[in-house]
Amino acid sequence: MTVYLVVGLVGLLVLAVSLLLGDALDGLLDGAVDALGDAFSTAVLGAFLAALGFGGAIAEALDAPLLVSLPVGVASGVVFGWFASWLTRLVRDGGSDATLTTDDTRGRDGRVVTGIPADGFGVVDVLVGGHTMRLNARAEEPLGPGTPVHVTSVLSPTAVTVAPLWPEVR
Repeated sequence: MTVYLVVGLVGLLVLAVSLLLGDALDGLLDGAVDALGDAFSTAVLGAFLAALGFGGAIAEALDAPLLVSLPVGVASGVVFGWFASWLTRLVRDGGSDATLTTDDTRGRDGRVVTGIPADGFGVVDVLVGGHTMRLNARAEEPLGPGTPVHVTSVLSPTAVTVAPLWPEVR
C-alpha cells in the first residue's frame, strides 16, 4: 500500500508542478512523443500517476491481491489520464472572443466625443459587440460633440471616416 501511496503523491506533485509552471515542463516530453500530442503532457502524466497510486491503494485497502489492485490502479490511471487530456484539449482549443479591430466598426453607428473640424480629426465612440471603441475620426463636414454618426470607412487601425446620421434615421 505504501508504494501505491508514494506513486499517488508523486503524481499529485507532478500535477501541481504542471499547473504552476504551465507548459514549461511539457518541453521535456516534446521530442520523444510529438506524434501523440497532448496524450503525454505533464498534466496527463500527473493525473495518471495520481490515479494509479490512489486507485491501487484503495483496492489494496479493500484486501485485494496485487493481481487485482494493480489493474484497478492502471485502469483508474487511464481513465483520469484520458480525462486530463480531454480537459487540456478543451482549454487549449476552446474558442474565445476575437480581439476587436477597427474593421469591425465599419457600418456601425457612434457618437462624436470631440468635435470633428472640416480639415482635421476628432474623436468618436463606436459600440461594437458591447465594447466601446474610441477612435480618431474624419468627416466631410464639421461635426460637433454629441452628433450621432455612421462609420463609413476605415482609414487606419486608429482612425475612421464618419458621416452624420440623417435626421429621419435618428
